[in-house]
Amino acid sequence: MTTSEQVLQQLRWRYATKKFDSTRTIPEDLWQTLEQSLVLTPSSFGLQPWKFIVLRDPEIRKQLVEYSWGQTQVAEASHVVVFAIKKNIDAAYVDHYIARMSEVQGTPIEALQGFADVVKGFLTRMPDQAAIDAWAAKQVYIALGQFMTCAALLDIDACPMEGINPPKYDEVLGLDKQGYGTIVVCPAGYRAADDKSAARPKVRFPLEEMVEYVG
Repeated sequence: MTTSEQVLQQLRWRYATKKFDSTRTIPEDLWQTLEQSLVLTPSSFGLQPWKFIVLRDPEIRKQLVEYSWGQTQVAEASHVVVFAIKKNIDAAYVDHYIARMSEVQGTPIEALQGFADVVKGFLTRMPDQAAIDAWAAKQVYIALGQFMTCAALLDIDACPMEGINPPKYDEVLGLDKQGYGTIVVCPAGYRAADDKSAARPKVRFPLEEMVEYVG
């Protein structure tokens, strides 16, 4: 079992990697663990309003540097994950999830109808589609956090990147035609030996300033 000190050690070790060693690749068994960490991410209602696109094509990755404010991590890292939301989530998508729930848990769809109605009611109470997309984006960040934490526990570096042009990512990857929208990107791999950011102390406010106990 991982100890408390080991967890804290890895969280202190991790940082937003500015330069990756392009000669090192994440071993397949470790990558499969990170893949599963994405799939196992919790979400509101368990609805999983997302898709994770893993970029393998080096030419596409080089092309995306331009739409990443020139950040070369997109081209240098071993793996790059694009975190995208499912757009236009509707009753049909809920039914799709309920069908999967029935299949996995062995519960008749009829017995899940009450839960389905609750989820559909939540969606219909949203003021518009933009609000639903904003809700989905919040869910995506849960997946990003889980991915980064699991990477750190496996001694794998990562760099969350919001400094991108999402519409251009959607265009290059064809996500707009698939009904998905880019939210954030996270290259993963191994830090370059000359990445000076690795040695910089973390700047965090004191615990007593950030954590408050009530009662």
